[in-house]
Amino acid sequence: MNRTSATAAEAVADWLTQHAHPINSFDTNATSDDLRPLADAVADAEIVALGVGSRATHELSVLQHRMLRLLVEEHGFRSLVLEGDDPARLGLDAYVLTGAGDPEAVLAEARPFWRTGESLDVLHWMRAHNERNPHDPVQLAVPSSQSPPPGAGLAEIERDMADEAIRWRERTRQKTVYWGGLAHTAVGDPRSVSSPAPQTHRNVGGHLREHFGSGYASVGLTFHHGIDHPVPPREFAEALLGAADLPAYSLDLRARRPAAVDAWLGAPAMTRVVGPFYDAREDADHHLSGGSLAEWFDAVVHVREVTRARPLQGS
Repeated sequence: MNRTSATAAEAVADWLTQHAHPINSFDTNATSDDLRPLADAVADAEIVALGVGSRATHELSVLQHRMLRLLVEEHGFRSLVLEGDDPARLGLDAYVLTGAGDPEAVLAEARPFWRTGESLDVLHWMRAHNERNPHDPVQLAVPSSQSPPPGAGLAEIERDMADEAIRWRERTRQKTVYWGGLAHTAVGDPRSVSSPAPQTHRNVGGHLREHFGSGYASVGLTFHHGIDHPVPPREFAEALLGAADLPAYSLDLRARRPAAVDAWLGAPAMTRVVGPFYDAREDADHHLSGGSLAEWFDAVVHVREVTRARPLQGS
């Protein structure tokens, strides 16, 4: 992101203060009133992506969970895509639908970023929902084909993940929530990632926006600092998103705004991406670029300080 003048930064901070909707709880059982403005902004979409800047944080994981519950219970969503793993291979889809298996043992075989207590909480909630609603279950999306061949490039992997989400939606006709990393779900057409090596190409979000148009809604879940993550560099979007004096909030980026804010949202942006190769000592080197906040996201959720997700026993 281009450095923002003091005057423009003040205008953005004022706009955030006026339009941010405070999020009051990181308890999965909290009432949904604080998240309804966000849900109302995206619930008409066919696929709502909740892309996180880091999958290893308690707060962002809980907010994904709370949004899933709200979209399922009040807006008719019935599928969840867990990016990065095959629920059928793990048996998670069977547990959610029938109760078969031990979800904690199954998660121990999943990718490292799903081996958390927060992931287990989601599976338990989905199973409980289905026990209450056996004729209208919520389910995990299961891939219809094999994964990309070994050695496939990141651009091919992004295309494959998007195609799987498209096929699932078209086969089931279910409104779908997509959980993944922010670098994948942002509408990048193209976008650039800096780590482990710089790459520029269309990502999952870019493909889904091309296919679904406004039927694909992109929500970016960002954070300011916490765990071993320092305060973001001044040029990162999170630096100004942190100007709102709130522990957490949601913001519809399509809300009315003055020219200075419009210019900031439309300017080239950088935002933190914490992936498997992240090194906190080189925090500024791990980022998403090649677009603007207005292009990448329809809405954002921003958390001031994050803590580590709960590891499963033995993880």
